Amino acid sequence: MSSSNPKSSDKSFVYREFGNDNSAATERPIPELPAQQQNLKVQASRKGRKGKTVTVISGFQAKPETLADLVKQLKTQCGTGGTVKDNEIEIQGEHKQKIVDILSKLGYKAKISGG
Repeated sequence: MSSSNPKSSDKSFVYREFGNDNSAATERPIPELPAQQQNLKVQASRKGRKGKTVTVISGFQAKPETLADLVKQLKTQCGTGGTVKDNEIEIQGEHKQKIVDILSKLGYKAKISGG
């Protein structure tokens, strides 16, 4: 193929790594379950965080927008920072019992897991 040929276009590619990808076609939909049907695990972890303790909440079956709203609420109530990583919420510091209480009030089934 020569680049001067007007008929050669991107439609004749065999493999493309970057560009107009159709990730929406290959992406699995995340089922949005109501809060009452979600079983969450709350645990404190230090692994891979240079000795800093974070409280990890896992087991979510929710959309990223829902998790973003929830992490914002938890950060405000705990008075600390936090983030969403790999469909899990991480809150800085050890706030296991406080987070379980907050999640229970919001209707989630949450348990403290681990030591």
